Amino acid sequence: MNAPALPAHATPSGLTCCSTAQGLSTSQDRLWGSLMDLARIGATPAGGVCRLALTDLDAQGRALVTGWLREAGCSLQTDAIGNVFAIRPGTDPKARPVAMGSHIDTQPTGGRFDGNYGVLAGLEVIRTLNDAGIATKHPVAVAIWTNEEGTRFQPVMMGSGVYAGAFSLEHCLAQKDGEGITVQAALESIGAAGSDAAPEFDAYFEAHIEQGPVLENSNKVIGVVEGALGQRWFDVTIEGQDAHAGPTPIDLRHDALLAAAELTVAVREVAQSHPDYARGTVGRLIVSPNSRNVIPGRIDMSIDLRNARAQTLDAMTAAVKTRAEAIAARHGVRIAFEQTAHFPPCAFDDQLKAFIQAQAIAQGYTHMTLASGAGHDAVYVARRCPTAMIFVPCERGISHNEIENADPAHLHAGATVMLHAVLDRARRQP
Repeated sequence: MNAPALPAHATPSGLTCCSTAQGLSTSQDRLWGSLMDLARIGATPAGGVCRLALTDLDAQGRALVTGWLREAGCSLQTDAIGNVFAIRPGTDPKARPVAMGSHIDTQPTGGRFDGNYGVLAGLEVIRTLNDAGIATKHPVAVAIWTNEEGTRFQPVMMGSGVYAGAFSLEHCLAQKDGEGITVQAALESIGAAGSDAAPEFDAYFEAHIEQGPVLENSNKVIGVVEGALGQRWFDVTIEGQDAHAGPTPIDLRHDALLAAAELTVAVREVAQSHPDYARGTVGRLIVSPNSRNVIPGRIDMSIDLRNARAQTLDAMTAAVKTRAEAIAARHGVRIAFEQTAHFPPCAFDDQLKAFIQAQAIAQGYTHMTLASGAGHDAVYVARRCPTAMIFVPCERGISHNEIENADPAHLHAGATVMLHAVLDRARRQP
């Protein structure tokens, strides 16, 4: 891993030698130990983790982490979708909690850090406040959101989506996995169904590995996340004409695969020609009849468009559809689009971003602003309270993979920046 530069005052143990008031630091060793202990639950032979939402392994993970949070002096609340809220009391009983969090469910071949880092960095912040004997006006909380990955149950980011009102509780409880088990039944089977009202937050911070290569390639330690890209997903059907590959002349073909190839290139070119962190991807393509000597008559494919601005995302969508019309006319095929998902762009709170940037500078960590190309629980939580995210590098930008890896010093850096950003917010008058 091409490790981004750490500040001169950082020691191998993760403790700092800074003698200023900003010298309070999380424990690198303790944070890493917590991550590795949690990673043992659902560990895979290849070094990753398979801990799907609302399984027995998820229950074991929840029990371990909530046990640590109770030991740290937090009271626990669980709502009806299984979101867990651990709250360290503040000195002002009227103040809303300043929260941190993420998820601990994983992909089937997931890694040790995606989601888990945000929860355990929050735990480490609370442990550090306890060690230093620091009281805050606002309570400080850690949230564990249910079913962020959306692998076993749809929709993705289910728990935070219910919290934010993006999905109804009734709809989500009725969703079924591949074996016909409902979310409600799964919650009850592992004892994760709660009845507490979810708290209102004063603010929310989420620390996360970047899941991309930008920080590592830029040699930066801290990512101040501007927001999350908006997304439009489409299922696209291209209908041409099956025909024999030998007797049918090139200029008389209605080749659906050739049209799909040109549309794939068009998606990339549209993304390259637009600003605001534009992304364009064709990730799925099914060829029919998929025979070596038959001209393909039908293609089913996906298109994923992303952008930081809604207006630009709309312009990209229009541009791709215009290109598709020209391709269809040129090849004598029909191209139909069906939008399957739309997530509007999410801009994070300017004041919280300023806290994060100021603390990255104060702690001596290199930093940059960037956008999140992936969805996170923070995207939904931002609908209810001021929200921000902190990114740290992951090796080669690889995530959702058993080889997902991160430098312990970078994880420590993100947790320490979050510690001070939380203190900035939690010490202010409500």
